[in-house]
Amino acid sequence: MNGHSDVIVVGGGHNGLVAAVLLARAGRSVRLLERAGHLGGASIGKRVFAGQPARLSQYSYLVSLLPDALAAELRLPLELRSRAVSSYTPVRRGGRDLGLLVEREPGPATEASFAEVTGSSAAWTSWQRFYRGVDAFAAAVGPALDGPLRRRREVRDRVTELAGADTWDDLVERPLAEVLEREFADDLVRGVVATDGLIGIDTSLRDPGLAQNRCFLYHVAGNGSGEWRVPVGGMGALADALTLAAQAAGVEIHLGSAAESVREHGNRVEVSTVDGATYTGGHVLAAVAPSVLDRLLGRPATDPEGSQLKVNLLLRRLPRLRSGADPRQAFAGTLHLGESYTELESAHALVAQGKLPGPLPCEVYCHSLTDPSILGPLAAEGYHTLTLFGLHAPARLFRAGTTREQATAAALAALQACLAEPLDDVLARDADGRPCVQAATPLDLEADLGMPGGHIFHGDLSWPWLDDDEPAETPAQRWGVAVPGQRRVLLAGAGSRRGGGVSGLGGQAAARAVAETG
Repeated sequence: MNGHSDVIVVGGGHNGLVAAVLLARAGRSVRLLERAGHLGGASIGKRVFAGQPARLSQYSYLVSLLPDALAAELRLPLELRSRAVSSYTPVRRGGRDLGLLVEREPGPATEASFAEVTGSSAAWTSWQRFYRGVDAFAAAVGPALDGPLRRRREVRDRVTELAGADTWDDLVERPLAEVLEREFADDLVRGVVATDGLIGIDTSLRDPGLAQNRCFLYHVAGNGSGEWRVPVGGMGALADALTLAAQAAGVEIHLGSAAESVREHGNRVEVSTVDGATYTGGHVLAAVAPSVLDRLLGRPATDPEGSQLKVNLLLRRLPRLRSGADPRQAFAGTLHLGESYTELESAHALVAQGKLPGPLPCEVYCHSLTDPSILGPLAAEGYHTLTLFGLHAPARLFRAGTTREQATAAALAALQACLAEPLDDVLARDADGRPCVQAATPLDLEADLGMPGGHIFHGDLSWPWLDDDEPAETPAQRWGVAVPGQRRVLLAGAGSRRGGGVSGLGGQAAARAVAETG
């Protein structure tokens, strides 16, 4: 044996770090095992282009679900900034290049944009009505993301009180397509709303299994507002702050130490690593995907399937758009590309046939407009970063032969279609003269991060509450981190009941369950 700890955390991503910090500060001895040579998982920041000082958020990108209360409890020196624009969607109608603008706090400019693009005031009225319900839904569900899990009926009653029974039915009981088709006549407006239900998953908006509804919930309910904010210093600032907090709290950190097996033995758990070490602990918190934990426990495992393409770009300047919109406004929020309702459904249908959509439906984020610090000295020269997130790009396409280069070309084609100049003219070059374009498929995430299937949520998202008749006798069950058949092994990652996204909720819930167990 190589040592005993009160708690062993397997996985040093942001959730594992949150759990380790909370328990170590509470007086527990904590050992953290991480397979990679660094901590932070998908939340790292990195200089990905040779000779260029820009530090990009290589994998994850924005923060919505991290509760402000948790960040305060962790005492993280993390600044999150709001974006001035919510979204901009280029579109060509009536022979004209236009764009649908949605300000973070919609006002006259947003109303005028809706009228110009759709030709009437009805779409703007519908948008306001729909998002009043979504905002009330978020205000009701947001608090349920913290603390012990609430019962479904309790959350439903609160949503009904604040938003009305129809909103609960539209967002929880029926496929998202139904409310979109009822509320919005315009195909483009429907698509802009719909994308929050498709990030990272490949499904139809009509899916009776409601995967799209659960995904939508996680994208609109964070902190009770659903606002997605930019971390100053990039996502790496979050990983760095958590790493420093873990070190200061006395967490014993083992890098390059991949777990090979986890076994319960009465009141202790034994963890063996691939390099031959064996550690024992009172609890093991698995901040890894559930299918990874299944393998560690010696169980059959079925990997999930991620569905996204991440492309990082470094530009010498922002490109001009065909619509004539100011690039500093159009790129300030989420730029929607090829994401009308029809295009999204058509892309899913193509994937079902084993074909890569082209151009690929995409969303583009320019973090450097909100936080130029990630550029270093390049900020003064007018450089910018773009992060392009492609939808409907499931792992099975890449396993079947679609290449990273083909997918990247399909994504960049979507961006080029709205530009008034060649993208290549504004791309920066690295030290070897190559365009600064870096892409990651689901298979790259699987290889680089140990994330099965490249699924950014570690598997299907769950409703963030307990069913009315679901057992809740143990702390692990009450906090949504229980592992069937295990008493001292708990989930602590994105695959826990409320763990999806960059939230720290999986790690927090596991730490709370251990604290209640004693």
